[in-house]
Amino acid sequence: MTQESILGASKLVAFVATTDRAKARAFYEGVLGLRVVDDSPFAVVFDANGTMLRVTSVEKHSPAPFTVLGWEVASIETTVQRLNAAGVEFQRYPGMNDTDPLGIWRAPGGARIAWFKDPDGNVLSLTQF
Repeated sequence: MTQESILGASKLVAFVATTDRAKARAFYEGVLGLRVVDDSPFAVVFDANGTMLRVTSVEKHSPAPFTVLGWEVASIETTVQRLNAAGVEFQRYPGMNDTDPLGIWRAPGGARIAWFKDPDGNVLSLTQF
């Protein structure tokens, strides 16, 4: 019996919360280089390479302690260095001993991952497979 896809052919829309739309817009547009497609009192909407990212305004926000958004990149070293030059600090986590001086961790399966935060403390990541 074959399960018919309900959402498999639908485009994903990603959401992340912010308490300061101006700071979030400056970060996602100015630092990360995402293109703004709409800016309303409810959200700043970005085109994240074909995926809609809605940075949604909230009154109060407690960031999750895990990754909420991530990007697959071709060269993690180059991307980390460019973000470092733009003032982004990369996170280091206890117990992840295979982390290099740039803050890039090598997962047991071979992927290389680096984590950073947006102005609201949301954890974002870069991955090179």
